[in-house]
Amino acid sequence: MPSRTLRPTSRAPLIAITTGEPAGVGPDLCILLAQRKSTTRLIAIGDPGLFEQRARALGLPWRALPLSDARSTVVTPGSLPVLAIPLEAPAVAGKLDPRNAPYVLRVLEAATDGCLEGRFDAMVTAPVHKGVLNDAGIAFTGHTEFLATRTGAPHVVMMLVADKLRVALATTHLAVKDIARHISRQNLEQTLRVLHHDLITRFGIMAPRIAVAGLNPHAGEGGHLGREEIEIIAPLIEELRGRGWHLSGPLPADTLFRREQLVEFDCVLAMYHDQGLPVFKHASFGHGVNVTLGLPIVRTSVDHGTALELAGTGKADPGSLFAAIELAAELARRAMISP
Repeated sequence: MPSRTLRPTSRAPLIAITTGEPAGVGPDLCILLAQRKSTTRLIAIGDPGLFEQRARALGLPWRALPLSDARSTVVTPGSLPVLAIPLEAPAVAGKLDPRNAPYVLRVLEAATDGCLEGRFDAMVTAPVHKGVLNDAGIAFTGHTEFLATRTGAPHVVMMLVADKLRVALATTHLAVKDIARHISRQNLEQTLRVLHHDLITRFGIMAPRIAVAGLNPHAGEGGHLGREEIEIIAPLIEELRGRGWHLSGPLPADTLFRREQLVEFDCVLAMYHDQGLPVFKHASFGHGVNVTLGLPIVRTSVDHGTALELAGTGKADPGSLFAAIELAAELARRAMISP
């Protein structure tokens, strides 16, 4: 793993954008991003020919700029600085090809290592297709787990953000049958520590109010529907509250996400992926942002998948990418002025 050096001293953060799955909407989003005036310094990482191909399909202007232009925020609309990573095989919009799985990883590695080495201040990732990566023989469970390994982060937390709504996950990409055994005191405490720390240091919330969901229906119904709340979640919450943390729970997930209750909290910690994210995406799909907490770098992502059926059609919505870039810039600026 590359060693981390000091961040650039420029006041305008430089953000690397990955293309994600080349057959998906990631390249489209980069082309659409290039049409937008921005005060943020951006660099796209991917195959120049892929960008050109997708720009032609969308009927939009495109010009790859040299890396030296990444120093400036004054960029001609329809152009972006590009760090070139070649495809393994020609990419066809909407058609997955396992031969390009190594390309997807090389793009991610270039963005991650650039952040670790201080050449980029943050990275924003377009969606990848986990299935085709695994079909190619690459064990890949998600960006969150990949970035934890690549950066050497001991514990990371996936959190989705849309304006004031923040939903973090105690577990991420697990089969439902495996969730309960991963809700241990150690894992839950590590997750809460990362969440509490990053809400303070990265989001500037000095005394974060965190709502902790129960694992079981009705938060276990007093032990009749499971004992994780009684034996693990509630005791940990009480211990951390004794240290001055503002925690509530374990709360029944089926009533936790009411609007009048959410305003009382800065973040909700859901126990598993499909407990928290369906509610989040119902409320904010298309402008939500995925943030990985616990990393030594800033990483945000879109809140949607590869949308293969939309690739090359001009129908992809770049709203989540725009929001991810804005949040990445905000987090990077805060990190750059922190001691």
